[in-house]
Amino acid sequence: MAEEQATAHLPSDMEAGIAAYRTMLEKNHQAMLAGDEKTAMAIRKEANRLAEKLDPQDHGILSGPEASGYLLMNGTAATPGTIPMWGQSGEFDVKVGNMPVHIKMDGMIGTFGSINLWPPFSANVVEPEKPFFSETGFRSFIGVHAEPHAGITPDEFARGVIAAHIKGECKGKLRAVKEEYRGRY
Repeated sequence: MAEEQATAHLPSDMEAGIAAYRTMLEKNHQAMLAGDEKTAMAIRKEANRLAEKLDPQDHGILSGPEASGYLLMNGTAATPGTIPMWGQSGEFDVKVGNMPVHIKMDGMIGTFGSINLWPPFSANVVEPEKPFFSETGFRSFIGVHAEPHAGITPDEFARGVIAAHIKGECKGKLRAVKEEYRGRY
């Protein structure tokens, strides 16, 4: 009963849910650009509540491609190749030094989106015949910890995380992508 009251203002059908989620994305993006962690995390909590409300049989908000969380995120994903808003799912390329990297950024629904300010993302090799920071041509960045920083955009964030990874964990050295992984990209 308490949960019903807490979510009474949220839509109960997917079409209206996608519209509400899009508004949440816009507000989350503005909060992130302002460096307002408290507001951003409150919006994400609300987004997860929306996904839960749209999953009345309690199958799981991320249990498969037709789950409410994926329908919300996929229904509002950024156009491939464009930089997403904070909290918006998307795929885009960045350059770290002279190295192009393909980024797949997760949305704000699910465990990582609701407990960590910075979204998880994967980095994928674009030019597998050239040195990269992973021998597999792939690296996930989950649970990145950094203080809120006003004005930073998702592409700048991804670029900075990768540059720090190369400087720290890779000791400044790139490596060849192993032959067995090159055909995957």
